[in-house]
Amino acid sequence: MNFVRNPYRATLGANPPMLVGRENEIEDCDRALRNGPGTHERISLVSGPRGVGKTVLLNKFEEVGRSHSWWVISETASHGFIERIRDAAYQIAVEQLRSSRTRIRGISLPHGFGVTLEDAEKHSPQLTLRKALTDLLTLQSEIDRHLGQEPVGVFITLDELHHSQRDEVIEFGTTIQHLVREDREIAVAMAGIPSAVKPLLASDAGSNPVTFLRRANMIELGLVSEDESRRALEEPLLDLDFSWEPAALDQAVKACAGYPFMIQLVGQEAFLCREGNRITASSVARSLPVARRKLGQLVHEPALADLSEKDRQFLAVMARNDGPTRTSDIADLLGVGASYVSVYRARLIEAGIIATPSYGYVDFELAYLREYIRNQEWSKEEFA
Repeated sequence: MNFVRNPYRATLGANPPMLVGRENEIEDCDRALRNGPGTHERISLVSGPRGVGKTVLLNKFEEVGRSHSWWVISETASHGFIERIRDAAYQIAVEQLRSSRTRIRGISLPHGFGVTLEDAEKHSPQLTLRKALTDLLTLQSEIDRHLGQEPVGVFITLDELHHSQRDEVIEFGTTIQHLVREDREIAVAMAGIPSAVKPLLASDAGSNPVTFLRRANMIELGLVSEDESRRALEEPLLDLDFSWEPAALDQAVKACAGYPFMIQLVGQEAFLCREGNRITASSVARSLPVARRKLGQLVHEPALADLSEKDRQFLAVMARNDGPTRTSDIADLLGVGASYVSVYRARLIEAGIIATPSYGYVDFELAYLREYIRNQEWSKEEFA
């Protein structure tokens, strides 16, 4: 029997075979690049809990940028990202300058242009991020003018935005704001979980230096619909000699609960458990325990890793119920006041772990987190 590659991709950040529920955001990005400098969606901030497809959406934005022949610089907002973006912009400019010398004559660059072929093989310590991007955009603008082509810009994606890198984020934002004010062909898309991003958006004594974030196009990713889940599960098999039994597909859609990463996990495991060239109800039933276990390892465990003991106590109380929990019941079980519960409720909402389905109630935001917490020793011991 010939080996058949699994059509589903259950790896965090990997592009799924079919991206559903994000068509509007992708169209907005495409339109922004075509509309020119000053378009609001050219600076976007994507937020949402783990596993809802933030990195995947950034990947798609990068594809849109490349489709317009833009330069794409993809980075993660870990320590030193300013230098890495600067160096990437510098190297692109050097390559463009080298290429233009042989293809185009008569390019006129302003006095003080910082990129030279003589510096191509050595680091230029005085070169700032703003200078590197300005030089690249200036050079590209001259090339575009000589070739009579549509403007080519720079699209920067910055994943895992976090308030721990606040100083670098401020420097990055200041640079981008200057380029926007100068009507440069620049676009930026950033992504991060709510608890990591919100401190960057908050006002600091009435003054927030990261104003470019507060003015950005806010994209809050959540769950996808049942119809979109069905498409994401069904269509990767259309070009293959495999199919879902209708009952199995219904079962899988329900199990995914609209959670994008779970769609890939269930699809991947159900495909491995297929019977001949069909994914049956039995295939789905056998795949779900494995999919849930992997979801716990890859999503739930990291989501809970940074929580305090009090946060976990709050969640352990919620996990005892099969549905939404009254905040007053949490206060009673923990033996604390309403103000205490309010503080931890707000913290967990910010972290994207719980939500408020109705007044006075809280429920889990992440699929299968309730079951995961019930199986943790710290939860079992909490009210033993």
